[in-house]
Amino acid sequence: MTNKFKAIDLFCGAGGLTVGLKKAGFEVIAGVELNPAAIETYRLNHENHQLYDSDIRSLSPKNIMSDLGVKKGELDLLAGCPPCQGFSTHRTRNKSVSVEDERNDLVFEFVRFVEEMLPKTIMMENVPGLYKDERIQKVVERLKALGYVFEEHSLAVRNAADYGVPQRRSRMIMMASRLGSIDEPKKASTIKKVRDVLEDLPEVGKSGDILHDWGTRRSEKVQKIISLVPKDGGSRSDIPEEYWLDCHKRNPGSYKDVYGRMSWDDVAPTITGGCHNPSKGRFVHPELDRAITLREAAILQTFPKNYKFSTLKGKDAIALMIGNALPPKFIKSQAIVLVKHLKEMGE
Repeated sequence: MTNKFKAIDLFCGAGGLTVGLKKAGFEVIAGVELNPAAIETYRLNHENHQLYDSDIRSLSPKNIMSDLGVKKGELDLLAGCPPCQGFSTHRTRNKSVSVEDERNDLVFEFVRFVEEMLPKTIMMENVPGLYKDERIQKVVERLKALGYVFEEHSLAVRNAADYGVPQRRSRMIMMASRLGSIDEPKKASTIKKVRDVLEDLPEVGKSGDILHDWGTRRSEKVQKIISLVPKDGGSRSDIPEEYWLDCHKRNPGSYKDVYGRMSWDDVAPTITGGCHNPSKGRFVHPELDRAITLREAAILQTFPKNYKFSTLKGKDAIALMIGNALPPKFIKSQAIVLVKHLKEMGE
């Protein structure tokens, strides 16, 4: 029998949030997820969790509490990251703060679960675009009405790189408690760099890890472009113009990071669902003439090196799961203050 604080992970995806919560000291007793590849991945790594593989809009919080033997007000933490594509920078560039997307309103499903479960603490993570959207203010108002304490740092946009993640990734974090004030999470004392986590990995093709060995065929022209990009942080604009793709010649100032290399002694750029494709961003290895592997992308997201990902839907589906995931180390740094708070409150 464990005495750990209990948490539920809504919109659990591949399990990045769950891993972070567990590393902070929580026992995650259940998750909710709809995507088949993410469901398979979550089950591969978290076998003993109750997983609800359904649309959250069709689920009853009361039924889940009954299944888990949890009464209203007893759960220590309800956490989740509602799908955020409608608020993403890429979707909203040169437009309003958010585009019309039915997934935008899934933040209110999180609130519905809070209202019915009344957990002691809550954590919701999302893209920075939600921080500027009117929906988050409605969410905060409803949560305050339930007795959750909000302070200046309870809702903030934070860079994962400040918390030990070797990646530049800005995320909105909301944390609140019915029991009182929660401390602001502490930043890491040092910045983790690409070199710190990727330099000593085995050679691709010889590691025995499918995520690291999974090869990619590229055209001769694309492979030539990659080879010409200067090592350790070079960009496509550094190569002779005769090798530029037509789309880059038409828009020389756009998407400057595509076909760019990462820098050994800097954090990585934001890992996205296109992380295995050099045409989608600065995803070329700092030194080798290839894009980063799926395992390297997962490591830059701070997943454990042995974390399993479902291969049933192919390489693109894995890349999307990795890019959409919450960095476990970032979540751990945030969740640690929740554990401290619950201990201090004698819960």
